[in-house]
Amino acid sequence: MIFQYLNSFTKDPISAFVSLTLVLLSIVAAVSIHEFSHAFASNKLGDSTAKSLGRLTLNPKSHLDPLGSLLFLFAGFGWGKPVPVNVYGIKKVSPQMGMALVSFAGPASNLITAILMGVLIKQIALNFGLWPIWIELGSRFVQISLILAIFNLIPLPPLDGYKVLLGLLPMNLATQYSGLEKYGPFALIILFLVDMTVPGLNILSSLIGTPVRILIDLIF
Repeated sequence: MIFQYLNSFTKDPISAFVSLTLVLLSIVAAVSIHEFSHAFASNKLGDSTAKSLGRLTLNPKSHLDPLGSLLFLFAGFGWGKPVPVNVYGIKKVSPQMGMALVSFAGPASNLITAILMGVLIKQIALNFGLWPIWIELGSRFVQISLILAIFNLIPLPPLDGYKVLLGLLPMNLATQYSGLEKYGPFALIILFLVDMTVPGLNILSSLIGTPVRILIDLIF
């Protein structure tokens, strides 16, 4: 993502700096909302682990992961600091379903806030006018939020989609699928490296970019 601004810095450094700043602000906001929603859902279901560790907050300091944030800048996708959940602390539903709901809360919050922000800036711009910088900030937030949601819904560990799928599968299938947990991070790394090194083979970019573009067209 950051590479697209490198040429702009030589042509119009002020505009490029402003755009990059808006991207950074959008990343901070989207990741904070995502991780807070995990903590909120977990707490509502009876597990106070995240709350006791100070994760039930929108303060970015509690949620930003250095590597995940850097990947957002360089690769266009990333993650926040994982919210700890004690599955045995979940009381209101089964532990399996509880983990699925807690995991889905993060991507769901990004989808909801992206839709709300898109509708808001579109309506305000049409009816009252809006400074271009606010339109760009809102658009960047929508884009980053959708990327965060779609990326995390990929059903590979340690992403949210993996735990959501575990909660929806029958117990016997869930047990078999859970065997992927030790391989999931390596699969993501391999996919990332393949996308970076093999020209024209953009697996992750297609998995994430295509639904994001469809959703952006629907929102705007």
